[in-house]
Amino acid sequence: MDATLTLPPSTTLSSPAVTFLNDRLNDLQDLEHAPSIVSELQSQCLDLENSLADLNSRLESSLLGYASFSDRIHGLITGTTSELSDLDSLTAGSSVYGGGKEKALAEELPELAKEVARVKIVRDYADTALKLVTLVGDIEDAVAFVMNRNLHKRPAPESSEDMCFHAIEALEKTEDVLTSITKKQSQWTRLVSVVDDRVDRALATLRPQQIADQRILLTSLGWPPPLSSLSSPIRDTGESSEASNPLFTMQGDLKHKYCETFRALCRLQELQMRRKARQLEGHNREIALHQPLWAIEELVNPISVACQRHFSKWEDKPEFIFALVYKITRDYVDTMDELLQPLVDKARLVGYSCREEWISAMVTSLSTYLAKEVFPVYIGQMEEEHVSGVQSQARISLLHLVDLMISFDQRVLSLATHSGVLISIQEDRNLQKFSSLSVFCDRPDWLDLWAEIELSDTLAKLKAESDDERKWKVKVQGAALLSGPENYKSPIVSSAFLQHLSLVIDRCRSLPTTSLRCRFARLVGAPIIHRFLDSLLRRCQEAEGLTALTDDEGLIKVANSANAAHYFESVLKEWCEDVLFLEMEFDRDDPFFNDTGAKGPFDMSMSTGGIFEVEIKELERFRKEWVEKISTVVLRGFEADSREYLKNKKQWQEKREDGWTVSKHLVGALDYLQAKMAVIEENLNSIDFVSVWRSLASGIDRALFNGIFMSSVKFYDSGVESLSNDLEVLFGAFRAWCLRPEGFFPKSSEGLKLLKMVKKQQEFGVIGGENWMKENGVRHISVSEAEKILKSRMFGS
Repeated sequence: MDATLTLPPSTTLSSPAVTFLNDRLNDLQDLEHAPSIVSELQSQCLDLENSLADLNSRLESSLLGYASFSDRIHGLITGTTSELSDLDSLTAGSSVYGGGKEKALAEELPELAKEVARVKIVRDYADTALKLVTLVGDIEDAVAFVMNRNLHKRPAPESSEDMCFHAIEALEKTEDVLTSITKKQSQWTRLVSVVDDRVDRALATLRPQQIADQRILLTSLGWPPPLSSLSSPIRDTGESSEASNPLFTMQGDLKHKYCETFRALCRLQELQMRRKARQLEGHNREIALHQPLWAIEELVNPISVACQRHFSKWEDKPEFIFALVYKITRDYVDTMDELLQPLVDKARLVGYSCREEWISAMVTSLSTYLAKEVFPVYIGQMEEEHVSGVQSQARISLLHLVDLMISFDQRVLSLATHSGVLISIQEDRNLQKFSSLSVFCDRPDWLDLWAEIELSDTLAKLKAESDDERKWKVKVQGAALLSGPENYKSPIVSSAFLQHLSLVIDRCRSLPTTSLRCRFARLVGAPIIHRFLDSLLRRCQEAEGLTALTDDEGLIKVANSANAAHYFESVLKEWCEDVLFLEMEFDRDDPFFNDTGAKGPFDMSMSTGGIFEVEIKELERFRKEWVEKISTVVLRGFEADSREYLKNKKQWQEKREDGWTVSKHLVGALDYLQAKMAVIEENLNSIDFVSVWRSLASGIDRALFNGIFMSSVKFYDSGVESLSNDLEVLFGAFRAWCLRPEGFFPKSSEGLKLLKMVKKQQEFGVIGGENWMKENGVRHISVSEAEKILKSRMFGS
């Protein structure tokens, strides 16, 4: 009789069994070790049988305990039934025997009701506990089966998959019960705690096993795909690589197994989210609940490892790194929508997009590599440069790296938004997932270093601009960077500073959080504004120091500086209405806001004008101060030229020479005034020019009033007429800028009005006092001043 046993066909063997035989029996020589292999398998089978016997013993013990518990519950229910019967008989007897029985019944009813409620709670607790014991037993049995399937005598993959989903279904039912207990019976905390502990142990076994299964399947599929075709990412044709995508090419049983494993992981994650939501009820759950999609992470991790082998070759060519990551992200992103998203939806995993998770995971892997391998190298080189004093390319390399990161983030964000993923710019958490610049979230000191380099580079470029005198003489055409029509006549050097500041703002827009944007804008933007303000102040002080602004060239220099400050101030105010600046203003609690080290105090909690409020106020203060100085200089010149005119008191007592409608002593002052105002009007912006001529009119009004009306002179008819002619000519000099210039000379106009009154009116004025003055339209002169003017009036020729 032939003792040779016939082996079963290989197609009937499970894949773990085939793998086991291939590992142990590679050639004919390995057959010599077959007895030892048989002994090993028999030993393992014996261990499994012992484990099964132990499980049966534990099950028998649990059933006996449950039977005892059930007997006690049955006794309680029987007792309650007996008491209810007694209650019924007492109720029936009370109608016959009356008062005493009713009194006893009234005393017993509350206690009896409490007992019934207590029994109901115990019964509910027992039913719930029994249900949970059954579910947890099913979970542990299914998990044990899944864990031991590789060593089963006759592996059955289909049964293994079914048992995995059976375990997940039992876990979901258990979570439903625990959620119901938390809402309705919150005092059953010990029961919930015990079940949670056992479920946690089951999940701690089941999730790693499912991840291991998926990794095995991915390896069988050929994932990650070969990156040899992508190792030269500059040759980016923009074509999808579906032909080399294992997820698209997988078929049959392998595709079914991968999809089932993927869905199982998604269901486990959905279950974990529900458990966390229940356990964190009443806390800030949003932060703790959202985690990366586990199944997508298993796709990205092996690709990340494979990419890093290429990255190490491109230390001097970081642009290749970004190109490769972007190409992989783009080439496989459609797979997420077409193949994997339906599996996520089927698992009822709400709030997750496979496309979004894929892009986010790829960006995160890149950020992690940059934080661990690239940035430390550049930082180390700059530290060596600082110690040795030898210039290196590290600072330039870091700026180049940041440029690449910004460009990469823009492309990735475009890839996400064009695919239908809605990303709110108000949610920093969403932007952070798609930004390689998120490396600065954990290392703000790197952000400070970047800001320092950026500022140094910008100031070096601006120095050449501010030192070029031609840039201070050529005007900006139109409103340029402003949306309004106002022409500030600003020199083009102000546009150069604003353009560089605008570039800084654009770069800070790329940062993923509001706190980082504000910090970067303060660290780089504020010093640029102060450098511009320092340049303006230096030019004005130079002009003032040379000629005290008495020459036209000095006035023009100061006017240009005032124009530049006003233009800069207006642009900054308009920028502060942008959403970016509004977000920075409203997000005030972050310590980054008040720890920027930028020049000037900055307390965001007291701010109402954006992150550049301090700088805007300084520009405004500078502009008003020097515009006032222009008015003061012109006023002093006018007063100097009109000194003889004011000293000549006899002119108000005699008739003026024929042919002179205006005093010859005033003509020179008026010529000076018109010449200076013509220069100022031509070179100063219209808004500040209004301030100049109004301030000048007010000053001249005070000078004339104090020098003429309050100087104890005697006014005759001819003198009043001469004064009226002089003031009319003076008012005419200002009529080009307003319709009623006399309104800007209130004291002089009202003083002349008093002098022109007839004698009888003046007599009433001295007697009538303040009421009379109001009735006659005299409101800017005090009563004592009016009395002095009226007394100085002499009637007669």
